[in-house]
Amino acid sequence: MLLDSNHLRILERSLDVGTLRQRTIANNIANMDVPNFKSKQVVFEDLLQQELSGSTPSLAAYRTNEKHLPFGTTGEIPKPVITSNPNAIVQNNGNDVDVEYEMNQLAKNQIWYTGLTQITNGYFQKLRSVINGGGS
Repeated sequence: MLLDSNHLRILERSLDVGTLRQRTIANNIANMDVPNFKSKQVVFEDLLQQELSGSTPSLAAYRTNEKHLPFGTTGEIPKPVITSNPNAIVQNNGNDVDVEYEMNQLAKNQIWYTGLTQITNGYFQKLRSVINGGGS
């Protein structure tokens, strides 16, 4: 499992999503006073969960030997989708940015991103340990 490339690719895509989400939230906050501006959100975790738990998963399974039977198909990790915020309440000027909600999302994203960086760091520390023969 340590050298599972799908695991690393999911971590990489998740970090990219965290960066995209940060930019999207910052854009929403920056445009909070712009008339008729519609806030956006990044959807990824639900798409990934659907891929992982679907009846016909498209993520290829990790094989320890090329003689093992493959299952899963393309190995494609879903790409994030930027959508309009469905829970937004429109203000008098047509703008639907809720600054408190956006700041809450920003804090959640920062915690999520920090956790992902720690997991990724742990992945590479384990890999380094294997390469060094189990020693530091």
